[in-house]
Amino acid sequence: MDLLAGLNQQQNTAVTTWAGAVLVLAGPGSGKTRVLTHSIAYRIRQLGVRPYSLLAVTFTNKAAREMEDRVAGLLGEQVHGLTLGTFHGVCVRLLRREAEHLPPGLNSNFVIFDADDQERLVKQALRDLDIDEKLYRPGSVHGAISRAKNELLLPEDFPITTYRDEVVRRVYEKYQGLLIRSNGLDFDDLLLWTATLLEQVPAVRDKYARRYEHILVDEFQDTNMAQYQLLRHLSSYHGNLYVVGDVDQSIYRWRGADYRNVRRFESDFPEVKVVLLEQNYRSTQEILDAAMAVIRPNRNRTHKNLQSVRGAGQKLQFHEAYDDRSEAVYVVDSIATLVAAGRADPGDFAIMYRTNAQSRLLEEAFLHAGLPYKLVGAQRFYGRREVKDVIGYLRLVYNPADEISLLRVVNVPPRRIGQKTQVALRQQAERARLSPGAMLFELARGEDSPFFEMFKGRTAAPLAVFGQLYARWRTDLPNLTPLQLMDRILADIDYESFLDTSNDEGLSRWENVLELRRLASEYDDRGLMAFLEDVALISDQDTLDEAGSVPTMLTLHAAKGLEFPIVFIVGLEDGTLPHIRSFDDPEAMEEERRLLYVGVTRAKDALFLVNAQNRTAFGYAESTEPSRFLADIPDDLLNGSVRVRRRSQLSRESAAELRWDDRNGTAAAAARKFSAGMKVRHDVWGDGMVLNSRLEGGDETVDIFFEQIGLKRLAASLAKLDIMER
Repeated sequence: MDLLAGLNQQQNTAVTTWAGAVLVLAGPGSGKTRVLTHSIAYRIRQLGVRPYSLLAVTFTNKAAREMEDRVAGLLGEQVHGLTLGTFHGVCVRLLRREAEHLPPGLNSNFVIFDADDQERLVKQALRDLDIDEKLYRPGSVHGAISRAKNELLLPEDFPITTYRDEVVRRVYEKYQGLLIRSNGLDFDDLLLWTATLLEQVPAVRDKYARRYEHILVDEFQDTNMAQYQLLRHLSSYHGNLYVVGDVDQSIYRWRGADYRNVRRFESDFPEVKVVLLEQNYRSTQEILDAAMAVIRPNRNRTHKNLQSVRGAGQKLQFHEAYDDRSEAVYVVDSIATLVAAGRADPGDFAIMYRTNAQSRLLEEAFLHAGLPYKLVGAQRFYGRREVKDVIGYLRLVYNPADEISLLRVVNVPPRRIGQKTQVALRQQAERARLSPGAMLFELARGEDSPFFEMFKGRTAAPLAVFGQLYARWRTDLPNLTPLQLMDRILADIDYESFLDTSNDEGLSRWENVLELRRLASEYDDRGLMAFLEDVALISDQDTLDEAGSVPTMLTLHAAKGLEFPIVFIVGLEDGTLPHIRSFDDPEAMEEERRLLYVGVTRAKDALFLVNAQNRTAFGYAESTEPSRFLADIPDDLLNGSVRVRRRSQLSRESAAELRWDDRNGTAAAAARKFSAGMKVRHDVWGDGMVLNSRLEGGDETVDIFFEQIGLKRLAASLAKLDIMER
């Protein structure tokens, strides 16, 4: 077949431009995946490049599978030897092959710790260092560690400017030691150690740089510094680096993505060829015009003139509800009305919001109306307790050094190995210079073990019983498929009885275990290592159930890469979207704008923009200001009230702080000392951020979230607050 048939002029140019550094700036709905897959097929068929010499990377397994299927369809056969996968998946395979270069304590059988395991390990590090979790929250500390790894900083390189930085560095060092002792890597390590390996071992770098003549990268705007350096190392010999992305769709700054990599690419490769993809096949022109109006104020971007092949379409619908509960009812009623009129199917709809917490009232409205829905990211299948239990057992059998999995399952079901016994097991293992898993093997010998007497009272016996089970599983491992091993473990621990399938909850949990069994049955040939690896690297989008014609609820972050005929975007108020944390950070505010841009461009046929005059936060209702982004959308693109848009424009242009008086429709000036997003300090409670400020009874009342103690509502005249930043 003619690989260029059906491509528009810009797509044709993008596919046939291949030598050296190439940057394809692809607008939403412009056929990005089509260009990538045709580019791979073009190199193989037209240029004669061996699949073995091609590397293509993307961000989700789902996208990788779609690309692989499309390439096979274009070439008329399955392609063998092509390296196509996620960044993390490619790094896992490279690290297993080059495990001899990993830090001492790690080997090719390393396990991958998921997000829950990582936070558990941070908690363990905090406990070991006797650091108060209330002052140094595990999630926040892990976030700092993750950011450091994304910047290729090891514990000894961690920058210290405050005492908190010193504490985080100590936790980072302990955390990394616990990982290595467990022969484990977290997600960030996969990138960190691969980039470090390629940097520090020239022979390994040259081996892969010579192999990969052509490297193609999807969603380049979402790469972090570690991924960028990886790509530079791997392309260092042939120099054929082909990246596709869109700065306007970079929305993952919070997890290390750096849109500035697009600018770095242009700077580091001055001969780069830039191709724009501006023809849109997804949305109507009215939707695209609104999207361009929202994104236009952002700096450091290349302007794209998005043109729809689908015509003008209908205007956007804007609705202002009285409060967040009315907002949810409006959304559900609108969906029900359109479905009843035969104008749409239930599965055509998506409801998008800034934070997961906004889904609660929407769920209530769906339930009250008796309408089904699906919720993306609320409870991942692989995050369910029973699924993690079974995977924990499998990981422990595969890797005896995996301390986190051991501590998870050692008393599940209960077998008299409580918290004190677990602490004793860790302590005695450390004294004997063994891993807790190795200590269990020793205790399996019962009183014949030299370590049996090290445990006081009755603690040794239950450990010995579990050790005997564990030793049998390890002995049988080489002769069992993943499914056979899983069935052996489930039978030995009588997990079905533990879940108590006589009630609905227990039955539902057991059905999840059976679903995991079904998945394990697909790995008879690939083995346990491949099963555990794939499970660890799965993402929320990989598990999105596309079956069933029901409305989908999801965050704007989760909507990336998806499309729907009809989209509702709710919560369009200042403080929600844009989020309150972005008010004092221009970079964060630009990302909030990109987030709305992504949401708008998910819509194919119709877009509803919704906000609420009042929203409940921290248990009480607060009046809101419409999102400042609404004022950027031209009036002629919207159907809906203009009063609220004038109000938004007024709040942006006025030099005074304004409060809207809904009773008489006028704006009343009010002098306030504090504003949302302002950082303050209190002599007793420490540093905090202002969430809300309002005038009550002649005084100013402020709601402040303090890092040490949480939320406080204070009278400004009495609180003695120092303003740190405006």
